[in-house]
Amino acid sequence: MNYKSVGDMAQAFQLQRHNVQLKTHLSRLSEELTTGVQKDVGAAVHGDFTALAGIDRSLTTLTSYSFATTEAAQLAETMQTALETIQSQVSDVGPTLLSAATSASPAMVSATTADAKQKFESVVAALNTNSAGRYVFSGTATDTRPLASADEILLDLGTAIAGATGTTDIMAAVDTWFDAPAGAGGFMDQAYVGGTTPLSPFRIGDGEAAQLSVTAADPRIRESLKGLAVAALISDGALAGNDTERARLTRAAGERVIAADGTLALVRASVGTTEGQLANAATRNSAEASALTLARNGLIAADPYDTASALEAVQTQLETLYTLTARLSRLSLTDFLS
Repeated sequence: MNYKSVGDMAQAFQLQRHNVQLKTHLSRLSEELTTGVQKDVGAAVHGDFTALAGIDRSLTTLTSYSFATTEAAQLAETMQTALETIQSQVSDVGPTLLSAATSASPAMVSATTADAKQKFESVVAALNTNSAGRYVFSGTATDTRPLASADEILLDLGTAIAGATGTTDIMAAVDTWFDAPAGAGGFMDQAYVGGTTPLSPFRIGDGEAAQLSVTAADPRIRESLKGLAVAALISDGALAGNDTERARLTRAAGERVIAADGTLALVRASVGTTEGQLANAATRNSAEASALTLARNGLIAADPYDTASALEAVQTQLETLYTLTARLSRLSLTDFLS
């Protein structure tokens, strides 16, 4: 009878080869069980990467939309908070100015207009709000504070009304200064130093963009500044010595402030509409990303039960190999002949 045998060295190499194979298999299964994704993606998609590439591209695009939506939402929230502060100041001082004008009391007029001046300063500060290094009411010039200081604005406006002796003349001069276009020496040249164009729309979805176009130069914002500025000028001494005209001018300022309250509500509503659009886009994009992630997992995901079972089987095989190797290493010629 003929026998075929394997030499000791060949057997050692064979055992070593089995050991490497089992360890490699064990490492692959461990990684798949940990990540939940098959290591050989090509085999998982049978060599056709078309669907997987399309899903990955869509997920990358949605990630970009998510960043844009988050950025726009932050700006919109900051803008809305500032506008709320402005409207709060305007709502408080309007009726008070009318009440002071009706009383015709010089002391009440002085006290009320002094309060209005403080509110004017608060409004200017709110319009100069900065969010994460960006001035939200500066249009495209986000690195520039949109408005000069309240004192600088009142100084320039005081020069504009110099020579006016009555309520009608002062209100006309104030309107002219605030409404003057750029280059005419009014608000756009002396008070507003932000960008002349609004921010570009934020791309928040496929074919969808959100616009935040409100700046401190918006005519509706300027209307809210007019009444407060007039009241501040009265506090600074406009028409000093003429209590009757000061009361009339205080009434005119109060009427402007009250009218601006409704205008500000429209501005806040437009920003609120954009906030709603951003919230809807964020929800929609998140849902789409979740659906695409599930579809991607369906293509390349490693089944946890099958992977765990295979991992346990490989562990058993590896332990068996170690046992056999240990036993073979203890063999001797005496044991073989006995």
